[in-house]
Amino acid sequence: MMSAEGRDAPIAYVDLARQARDERDMLHAALDRVIDSGFFVGGGLIEELEARLAEFCNVREAVVLGSGTDALELGMRALGIGPGDEVITPPNSFVASTSAIVAIGATPVFVDVQHDQNIDPALIAASITPRTKAIMPVHLTGRVADMAPIQALAKQHGLMIVEDAAQAIGSRYDGRLSGGLGDVGCFSTHPLKNLNACGDGGFVTTDDSNVATRVRQLRNHGMSDRNTVEEFATVARMDSLQAAILLARLDKLNAVSDARRQNAGLYRQLLDPALVYVPPCRSVEHNTFHTFVIQVDDRDGLQAHLKALGIGTAIHYPIPIHLQPAAKSLGFGPGDFPVTESQAERILTLPVHQYLTDSDIHRVADAVNNYLSRRAA
Repeated sequence: MMSAEGRDAPIAYVDLARQARDERDMLHAALDRVIDSGFFVGGGLIEELEARLAEFCNVREAVVLGSGTDALELGMRALGIGPGDEVITPPNSFVASTSAIVAIGATPVFVDVQHDQNIDPALIAASITPRTKAIMPVHLTGRVADMAPIQALAKQHGLMIVEDAAQAIGSRYDGRLSGGLGDVGCFSTHPLKNLNACGDGGFVTTDDSNVATRVRQLRNHGMSDRNTVEEFATVARMDSLQAAILLARLDKLNAVSDARRQNAGLYRQLLDPALVYVPPCRSVEHNTFHTFVIQVDDRDGLQAHLKALGIGTAIHYPIPIHLQPAAKSLGFGPGDFPVTESQAERILTLPVHQYLTDSDIHRVADAVNNYLSRRAA
């Protein structure tokens, strides 16, 4: 698409303003539902959303919360994970995966990743100790981690599985949906997610009604009813406005994911495999492409080149968690997780959102191929 000045129009990494314009009437109707109900915290919209999310994820229970971080923290607390326990997780996620473990008093134990940026199951066993309580695979980019060997290890050692599925709603592994592959699934509905609120939000999924009951208690001051405090807890409730918005957008989620999958498939056809590494999809996976991440040499040069052409990109994530200043007390350093560290220097996230046209995808792919081919010449 050409702008009025004759230059190529910018291609946004995400386009939330376009989504808001397209959905303006729907969003106003959602607001009206909340106002008309008279319930701004709790109430029927929360219960309706929880039932719809449980149905969508094919689990018995869903509990909506204030953020994806709340989902991780309260999900683990509801499983009895806490001080003195260890939780195995990869070091290349968004920091919330690790900060939630630290926040409940447990210790994160990092395990390196595979070529697809997800935790390497072959390396997990060596990190299991008598203090290990759970494994937290992170379904990064919308690709479910290789769960069969993780589930086997958890069963063998009596461990729980906490799925960080923040980026993977609707993704499948061997026909089973994310959020139903462990003891709890932890999701985010941040505005950048495929199912997105107009603010923070998240939810926990589980097939254990006792876990769901405890999460509901923990999100509301530890209260079992209006007058009884069972334990001192926190406030991690989703407000009714976000619930109404998510209910409306949930009806469109499969179409959003399908569009992102189509865009990712076109990228795979167009990007030069001699210059660009795109992790192949396993036969058992159905990836919803929260992000589309490539691995290239001269990542920073390519990102600057694309920016100059008006093409938005991002990096998920340039500094591994074990190398962050906050992680110094954990005792890790450069070289401890070589695959993660190598990928952090090579990964680049291209636009893949549902508002891209085929022409946009061609333009991005051509720009990537042209820059890298000139560099390689």
